[in-house]
Amino acid sequence: MSKTCLECGDKIIGREDKKFCNDACRNTYNNKINKDTTNLMRNIHNQLRKNYRILTETNTEGKTTISKSRLLSLGFDFNLFTSIYTTKTNNIYYFVYDQGYRLLDNDWYVLVQKK
Repeated sequence: MSKTCLECGDKIIGREDKKFCNDACRNTYNNKINKDTTNLMRNIHNQLRKNYRILTETNTEGKTTISKSRLLSLGFDFNLFTSIYTTKTNNIYYFVYDQGYRLLDNDWYVLVQKK
């Protein structure tokens, strides 16, 4: 029983578990499957990446404080994050992947990193 390439339909020669005839077909297929389907999704992903980059660049020590105005000047969007963590003392941390922030007093934030 011969297998055919998932992208172009050509006959596959080689390993039994191979799904594509070459790297170009594999890349084309995966790009079609994984492409963001709407501008909204693409824009959200881009801003999440930007938020993550800002947090990692400003929090080099693993824990630091920063003003809200500084984060905003760097282009940080407080509306986009990946998870929320509430401590036993009801402190709320907002995380962008493993980088988190929590509001302190007077528009200052503490930045933390999950380990």
